Amino acid sequence: MALYGVMLVDDEEAVRQAIASKLEWEKIGFEVIATAENGEEALELAEKLRPDVVMTDIKMPFMDGLTLCHKLKERQRDTRIVIFSGFDEFEYAREAIKLEVEEYILKPIDSEELENVFLRIKKNLDAEIDEKRNHEKLYEYYQKSLPVMKEQFMAGLMEGKLSGELIEEMNSSYEVNLNAPYYAVTVFCADMGTLDTENRSLLKLSLKQIVDENMKKSADVRSFLYFDMVAAILLLNGMAELNKQVQEIDQVCKAAKRLLGINVTAGVGQAVAHLGNLAASYQNAVDAADYRVLLEPNQAIYIRDIQPAVNRDFVLEDQDIQKVMRAVKLGTREEVKASVDEMMNRFKTSNISLHRYQVALMELLTEFLKLGRSYHLDLEEIFGGNMDFYRQIAKFDSLDSLGEWLYHVCMKFRSLIRQEQTDSAKLLAGKAEQFIKENYAESSLSVEMLCGHLNVSAAYFSTIFKRETGQSFVMYLTHVRMEAALELLNNTQDKTYVIAGKVGYTEPNYFSYVFRKQYGMSPTKYRMSKMENHETEG
Repeated sequence: MALYGVMLVDDEEAVRQAIASKLEWEKIGFEVIATAENGEEALELAEKLRPDVVMTDIKMPFMDGLTLCHKLKERQRDTRIVIFSGFDEFEYAREAIKLEVEEYILKPIDSEELENVFLRIKKNLDAEIDEKRNHEKLYEYYQKSLPVMKEQFMAGLMEGKLSGELIEEMNSSYEVNLNAPYYAVTVFCADMGTLDTENRSLLKLSLKQIVDENMKKSADVRSFLYFDMVAAILLLNGMAELNKQVQEIDQVCKAAKRLLGINVTAGVGQAVAHLGNLAASYQNAVDAADYRVLLEPNQAIYIRDIQPAVNRDFVLEDQDIQKVMRAVKLGTREEVKASVDEMMNRFKTSNISLHRYQVALMELLTEFLKLGRSYHLDLEEIFGGNMDFYRQIAKFDSLDSLGEWLYHVCMKFRSLIRQEQTDSAKLLAGKAEQFIKENYAESSLSVEMLCGHLNVSAAYFSTIFKRETGQSFVMYLTHVRMEAALELLNNTQDKTYVIAGKVGYTEPNYFSYVFRKQYGMSPTKYRMSKMENHETEG
């Protein structure tokens, strides 16, 4: 079994080293993967390394041990925490219990006691892992989760976001059994007026029950709640069967009106031969249901009856567009080329006119316009000043030339987006540096405060700031404070403890410790050496 990771946190390096050398860590199933000199640094390291156990002192600058414990429990619930302290006070112990701390050890730390503590922790960790790996419990959890997973799967089919392989896997694994020659989607929409959330939920459940009880008599159907509707997937043996089912669905609407006392309309989409095309049938059904404002309520509205040509023209599916957009935003040059080629090949095998492809491409270009606006890109630069897309597309006489033009447009977007992302990272780091320089004197300055000011997450900020500056937040803040301390030592007569306060340290001793670590001597000795050099030069 792999070793469990331990992080040691104390503001004194000697203490950290002493604890690290007290035990034969690997022998008892652990390894020390990190050390930190304060809670702020520890929290940052914990986000990246995810240690199994954090052993921390209570009294530390920047962020004390109890605050660190509280934040760790919020973010990494499974992390075990061991507190060691020189304070045998009831309030500390009580707070530690509230935070569900594993152990509370008083200094000086005895090696045997420490080993026993970690052996107990290892036993608990081993038991927890064994429990998680217990097949029967996992299977029981799976069975309890199955109804929810089934609904999520069917919702995914409505949204058209599942690949063919994933559809087959989930259809089998989730025991949905959506196996038929043809499929169609129906959506039941109830007029719920001003009902509150609770009554809306009850009404939808009642409607679903009515749909299930009535539809199962004549059809193989899978129903589920989807937004404010009851959606149903019809499993059909043939295309002609859908006409019969429309009549049955119509009767369900009338039964629901009679039992619930509200208007219920069903939209029925076209039949499709593959589960991957259910999103199109779902959109048909929603479009059909929208006609209820013009027709009589409490009936089934079949899309083919009101839009006879709705599915006869080529339709560029949303997943086709999004595949190209994802490649532009996140993919390599090769992935962009592959996504464009795939779209062109689909056009070529659709056996429709070039003009219809051109219309379909207008849908893709509309998404590019939205993308350009979201990144504040110069669209005229990308399109060479020609924003009349329809005319520009119409000039191509083959799909190959059209695909080549589209590929170059995609690559221009890709290049500008990456430049904008790089500029944004530099701008973020610059703003962070400025904020630190303006607020380093605040003893409460922290990553959370800075990220709140910048309106970004701590994890994202830490990655960007380290990449752009080569330093962590704590290292950079310490550097700024030490530079400010040098300036005050060189140009003022302020006492050391006054300077400590002016550069953000509430504890003069800790300020002296950090200064000595940075410059190899105490602040007082530094000032004396500067004075001696000045007298010698004089």
